[in-house]
Amino acid sequence: MNREYLCWYSPRLHRDMELLVFGHAGAKVLVFPTRDGRFWEYEQIGLVASLADKLNAGQLQLYCIEGLGGETFYGSHRHPAERIRRHNAFEEYILNEVLPLMAQKNGHECTIVHGCSLGAFQAASLVFRHPHLFRKLVAFSGRYDLTMEVESFTDLFDGYYDDDIYFHTPTHFLPGLACEWRLDRLRQIDIVMTIGDADPFFDNNRHLSQLLADKRIDHRLHVWDGRAHRAGAWRRMAPLYI
Repeated sequence: MNREYLCWYSPRLHRDMELLVFGHAGAKVLVFPTRDGRFWEYEQIGLVASLADKLNAGQLQLYCIEGLGGETFYGSHRHPAERIRRHNAFEEYILNEVLPLMAQKNGHECTIVHGCSLGAFQAASLVFRHPHLFRKLVAFSGRYDLTMEVESFTDLFDGYYDDDIYFHTPTHFLPGLACEWRLDRLRQIDIVMTIGDADPFFDNNRHLSQLLADKRIDHRLHVWDGRAHRAGAWRRMAPLYI
């Protein structure tokens, strides 16, 4: 299997950014790690191996990036306004540095965005904000409202709220979305979400599913038995849904 390490200084983030590429051809998959995960997490926890057949067959090519959770949503040392500003810069890095790299290396017309846990939020937020750039979203065990408090999961903005948070939170901005151009493009995307029926974000996933249905945006919400917010479940999900 092709495995390639890349690193460059990002002028938008003012730091070096690393990523790993797996596979040689096929649909391009932008992969976000979990909250504390690094760019090598997807390989470390066995998700690359779970997709080995598709990677070796040239059906998929993975681009596993840094998630910067500790500098953005989980950067408790920063003011909440700075956390979301840092995430904005991270999004600009993806749009203006990572996606052009992917297009340069691979001319396949399909770009998929995928993530688990916090990575699922980052994937969904990116796709819903820029639907014209992507063909598919695959989100495992996502929490689509970082202001909500569930079990041990707290409001990641400590009660602070502004327009940037609103426009990055799918369950907040979707109800008011009336732009037909954006809705039309969202309706063309293959949207796949998974959640366990005992997972803390089960209700949040059902809520997002209802919001999408209200906007006539086709999607699939796959509910797994028990608690599926773990690597073992994600390894089984990946070959089924990506």
